[in-house]
Amino acid sequence: MEPFVKNLIDIAISTCQLLALFVISIGLVKGLIIFLRNALSFTNSAKMFQESRLQMGYSFSLGLNFLVGGSILRTTITPSWEDIGRLAVIIVIRTVLNYLLLQNINKPVLKDSPSESNISNNSSNKSLYENVKNNII
Repeated sequence: MEPFVKNLIDIAISTCQLLALFVISIGLVKGLIIFLRNALSFTNSAKMFQESRLQMGYSFSLGLNFLVGGSILRTTITPSWEDIGRLAVIIVIRTVLNYLLLQNINKPVLKDSPSESNISNNSSNKSLYENVKNNII
C-alpha cells in the first residue's frame, strides 16, 4: 500500500508543477498579446501596460499557489526536520512574493493622458482590478 501512496503523491506533485508551468506560461502569452495588440497605438500605452501586468500578475500568483501545494505534498513523503524547515522557508518566500504581487496588482491605475478622463470620474479612484472586473461584469 505504501508504494501506491508514494506513486500517487509523486503524480500529484508532478501535476501541481505542470499546472504551475501551464498557468504561468498562458499568463505570459496573454499579457504579451494584450501589450503587443496595443503597442502601436500610443494613446493608451500605460493602460495596456497595466492590463498586461495585471494578467501576468494573476497568473504568477496562481502558479505560485500550485508550487506551494506541490512543495507541501513533497514534504509528506519524507518528513524529516530538515525537509520541514526547507518547506517552511519555501512557503514563506512564495507567500511574500504572492503578497507583493497582489499588492502591486491592486495599485491604482495611472492616467496616461487627459483623454482618459472620459472613462468616469469615480473609476480614477479605483484600482485596475476593480476597473477590469466592472468592465467584464
